Amino acid sequence: MAVFTPVSLDDLTAWMTQFPLGKALAIKGISTGIENSNFFLTTETGEYVLTVFEKLTFEQLPFYLNLMRHLAQHDVLVPAPVANHDGAILHSLHGKPASIVTRLQGACQLAPQPAHCAAVGAMLAKMHLAGQDFAMAQPNLRSLDWWNATTPTVLPYLSDAGQHLLRAEMHFQEAFFGSATYRHLQRGPVHADLFRDNVMFEGERLTGFFDFYFAGCDTWLFDVAVTVNDWCIDLATGVLDTARVRALLDAYHAVRPFTGDEQVAWQGMLRAGALRFWLSRLYDYYLPRDAHMLTPHDPTHFERILRERISGDIPTLF
Repeated sequence: MAVFTPVSLDDLTAWMTQFPLGKALAIKGISTGIENSNFFLTTETGEYVLTVFEKLTFEQLPFYLNLMRHLAQHDVLVPAPVANHDGAILHSLHGKPASIVTRLQGACQLAPQPAHCAAVGAMLAKMHLAGQDFAMAQPNLRSLDWWNATTPTVLPYLSDAGQHLLRAEMHFQEAFFGSATYRHLQRGPVHADLFRDNVMFEGERLTGFFDFYFAGCDTWLFDVAVTVNDWCIDLATGVLDTARVRALLDAYHAVRPFTGDEQVAWQGMLRAGALRFWLSRLYDYYLPRDAHMLTPHDPTHFERILRERISGDIPTLF
């Protein structure tokens, strides 16, 4: 999250009358993240999050917002979009798409222990199962097609070693995505960005997943791989922490058992998850957009993770 489009209380005076939330009392920009303009919003009825979308379009956004509403209705702990008096959950503010969602309680757990990882694994599996009957479909917009489009753009900024790694990994992933094993993987709506700062806890109790604006229909295993690559590693080295990996995977497996094809694809998918975020961080670091509050992430973090997933020990799924 970030702030590209400033919003003031004066901007909200007339705009808020369409919602059953009372008057806006306070608004504060959220600095973390890099895609949308986000704000903590206090109204006469409670605490919410206001998002002004900077890239996603009015045509794309119904998938994300309706997925969140669907999951909330199926007892998955996610923010629920707030409808206006006409029942709409997608709105316009400063000429851009906007939404208001409920604010989760708790705080992000940035130093997770196995108990936190187990809670994340169980809720992720519950989310995947709950999304099976979601009626809308949209591909993961940051999957292989986007990697192919982005690679030539970021290659000139890399060292010779970095360029060699990126080209070799793209070759590997093209073959992996074309394999029979990959085609047999189970699929459905995925979060696709379930990092530590997108989950809330109160102590060891998980209170919700949020920031679904990279969601799409993809393999469930990709979602697991992205999550493990953040929740279950030593941040300095990218090495997997076996206790945390085991806690997350075992909790997930107890709710939605992994398949044999998923076990075969596991290392390749961990590499895919690392590659996706190495590419996006390279792009955002070297080709940043202007923002009032923006802290780009270091792309070398995911380069280390990718190298580690290629050469390091990988715990089995089950």
